[in-house]
Amino acid sequence: MRIAVDLNRCQGYAQCVYLAHEVFRLTGQEALTYEPNPDDERRLQVERAAAACPVQAIVIDRLDGAKGSATS
Repeated sequence: MRIAVDLNRCQGYAQCVYLAHEVFRLTGQEALTYEPNPDDERRLQVERAAAACPVQAIVIDRLDGAKGSATS
């Protein structure tokens, strides 16, 4: 699994951090950092985090040919 966050779209609401803190982290007050290639065992957490993002800034590439966010 590969993820990408549109950091221009991200507003720092940090919903992803609450749902998948092993993958997403806030540095300082609003700077989001993330693991772009999390383990597949984190898939459910990452999909929930992507679905919870109020600005839909998280995109998941499932590496099986399908692309999209958890809501697609």
